[in-house]
Amino acid sequence: MNVEKRIISDLTLCYCVAPVQFKGKRHFAVASEKEHPCLLFDERGNQVDKIWDGPGGTMSIVQLPGVDGAFLATHKFYSPNNSKEAKIVMCRYKEGCWEVHTLAQLPFVHRFDILERDGSYYLLACCLKSGYEYKDDWRFPGQTFACRLPDDLASLWGTTLELRLIKDSMLKNHGYTRHTENGISSGIVASEEGIFRFTPPGDGVKDWRIEQLVTDASSDAIMVDLDGDGQDEIVAIAPFHGDTLRVYHKQGEAYEKVYEHERPLAFAHAICAGDICGRKRVIIGHRKEERDLLSLSYKDGYCAELLDHDIGPANVLHFKLDGKDILLSANREINEVAYYELSE
Repeated sequence: MNVEKRIISDLTLCYCVAPVQFKGKRHFAVASEKEHPCLLFDERGNQVDKIWDGPGGTMSIVQLPGVDGAFLATHKFYSPNNSKEAKIVMCRYKEGCWEVHTLAQLPFVHRFDILERDGSYYLLACCLKSGYEYKDDWRFPGQTFACRLPDDLASLWGTTLELRLIKDSMLKNHGYTRHTENGISSGIVASEEGIFRFTPPGDGVKDWRIEQLVTDASSDAIMVDLDGDGQDEIVAIAPFHGDTLRVYHKQGEAYEKVYEHERPLAFAHAICAGDICGRKRVIIGHRKEERDLLSLSYKDGYCAELLDHDIGPANVLHFKLDGKDILLSANREINEVAYYELSE
């Protein structure tokens, strides 16, 4: 692939990248892991606003479906050792400025999403751990919470969410991606206990369906059909903040490992997938040593291709613009927000 890169911001410790609908057009929010701003860019990479100066600690941003200029975000998750005050907030644009309201105090909340099924919306929130008493204390496993959201999502403003614990004993509950299969959206959650799929209730279904897909300890995972056989593989980073990239393929009723990348990717972290330059690809970034951005695809076997070097991506997002493939990457380790245009 050909890669054209532009640096669009020097945001300190940039971490989260997410699409935001603003004034009827697609935009992107990029937020810092620490006590630094959240910036708003248009789809061509031009900064158009600053959403907040702080408090930062933003691991996730999720657009409120159907509500222009409004999204949910995490605040005050600064590290596994400094996140007791983490929370989920609602942010909205009103009368020329951005407002922030706390929806739920949820210690150690790291990833969350809004899933829709049968016309109803559900919040799924994943907490990295449930407590700690000293640095790097992992005696308190993470948890996953959920709640149903109101039909009028804009009415969340000024309210407090009542979240229900749906799964505990999830040590290092770190990774999350959304997956859609047969029109049903679910959450793929990765932890030391393995990789799980959380499917929200539907019409006639009372509770969440929780399936364990892989038992290997994992940090992040995404499902995508790389080899084109009509069945999604699982691409995973292992273990927590680990250096191993794996692919699992379903064999009968179970997922079996079919590929492991030949070299370690120290502190692998960023992951996204899409139809990129004519084939399905997974984009991977790692934050230590070589600190590369890579593309994993399938052509007579799984293969990886280098896109950028010595940048340390924390998160990356793919989208299409005017028929072109674009990556927006939070290159945390060098405080760089980068805009990549990819072509064959």
